[in-house]
Amino acid sequence: MHTVKIKINIPESLDEITLGQYQKFFAISKDFDDNEETIFLQQKMVQIFCNIELSFVAQMRYNDVIDICNKLNNLFAGGDKFIDRFALHGVAYGFIPNLDDMTFGEYSNLDEYINDFETMHKAMAVMFRPIKKEQTNGKYLIVAYDGTGGTCEVMKDAPLSVVFGAMVFFWDLGNELLKATLIYLETIPEVANLVQPDSSVKSGDGTQVFTRSQMEDLKTLKGRPDYRFTNV
Repeated sequence: MHTVKIKINIPESLDEITLGQYQKFFAISKDFDDNEETIFLQQKMVQIFCNIELSFVAQMRYNDVIDICNKLNNLFAGGDKFIDRFALHGVAYGFIPNLDDMTFGEYSNLDEYINDFETMHKAMAVMFRPIKKEQTNGKYLIVAYDGTGGTCEVMKDAPLSVVFGAMVFFWDLGNELLKATLIYLETIPEVANLVQPDSSVKSGDGTQVFTRSQMEDLKTLKGRPDYRFTNV
């Protein structure tokens, strides 16, 4: 019997994994939750992220497959660093320079796309656009937003390090804004009067009354979206 030798390139960083690869595996894994299906997902993980045929994965030693999956999961556990620019297919892309200047179209599309990994390439096309002019002090100008149709498919080739960093950036930003808003609302007498102790929650005249514990829960939000594979 001839032993088949396969050269496998195992990604060593999230820079070597594309958004499209992650989306492909995410689409497969989200519907699996039984332990008996774990082996299949492990094989698919190696197939997709190491870019080899599934039939080749089946010929690998079980321990080697598990080792590769563990290395990949360790990579997915990181990737929180925000990256404001990157190059893709010879084009330099930059993150929206000033979020305060976002248009309604940018905001509404980003809010629609960023919460689902299946549409994350569209969210990336909103957040990152071609740099049209470099300025002083590392600043830059990006092309005006004209929908995601032009670059969303290209963004499937974006490095996962950039994607994860942008997601965490927006999650943390939204979290801090929510906390600040709730703290500010408590300083307004009209709002503070609506916040009732847990034991005396009442609702009157159609007004929603918040409990103090609910307010505290919102002010101490922790954690981030569960989009990483740690159990495969």
